Amino acid sequence: MPATAHRGRGHRRTMSEINMVPFIDVMLVLLIIFMVTAPLITPSMIDLPTVGKGARQPDQVIQVVIGKDEGLDVKIADRTTRVPIEAIAPTILQAQAGKPAGSSAVVISADRNVKYENVVKVMDALQRAGVQRVGLSVQLAK
Repeated sequence: MPATAHRGRGHRRTMSEINMVPFIDVMLVLLIIFMVTAPLITPSMIDLPTVGKGARQPDQVIQVVIGKDEGLDVKIADRTTRVPIEAIAPTILQAQAGKPAGSSAVVISADRNVKYENVVKVMDALQRAGVQRVGLSVQLAK
C-alpha cells in the first residue's frame, strides 16, 4: 500500500518511493544461507581417460576425407576412392570384411569449411551400418 503524505488542508498525495528495507532483509537472509551451505558442497571429480587405458592400435586405418566440395574420398592403405555418401557404409564394410572385429578403425577427416552436418551424416551412416571404431581426425593448435 503506498504511503500518503499530508500537505496543507485536506490534500492527500501518494508518495512514490520504494521501500528498500524488505528487499535488503531478503538479500541478507539469502547471503547467510549461501555462506552456510557453500562449504557443504563437495566438488565433483571427473575420471578422465589415460593413455594406459586406451585400446590397442588398429591393424588397419581407413580414412574418410570430406573435401571442400563435400565429396567423400576413402583412403585404404595407399588407394583412394571417391564414393557418394549412400555408398560409404558398404565401401567401409567391404574393406573391413574378413578382418577380426575391432582390428580396423575408421577416421573421418573434414576440411575446416565443411558444414558439421555433413560430418554427422557420415558418422551416422557408418554407425547405422555397424562400423565399430569411428573417430574424428583433428589438427593440434599451433
